[in-house]
Amino acid sequence: QVQLVESGGGLVQPEGSLRLSCAASGRVFIMGWYRQAPGKQRELVATITRGGSTRYADSVKGRFTISGDNAKNTVYLQMNSLKFEDTAVYYCNAREYIGGADYWGQGTQVTVSS
Repeated sequence: QVQLVESGGGLVQPEGSLRLSCAASGRVFIMGWYRQAPGKQRELVATITRGGSTRYADSVKGRFTISGDNAKNTVYLQMNSLKFEDTAVYYCNAREYIGGADYWGQGTQVTVSS
């Protein structure tokens, strides 16, 4: 079983930046970030495979960048030009292989407020 430890959330003003980190306890095939705002469903933000292939939600393209460090089994999410609508709990996700079980972190709050 894979355990995920997240860090880096917080309060930031609009147009500000934050960086999230998520460390997995073992080797995984794909890692990513999802978010859930109050009253809304959890949605994909960005994912990255061990080979470096990335995928982004349209709402964050050009503002967020996902990257990974395979040696550390860690993924990062650099969030720039943050907007009010980016406010949510951000969850790290990982799978050990294609079609494998989803593992989730405990979530980290990101609040964009003036």
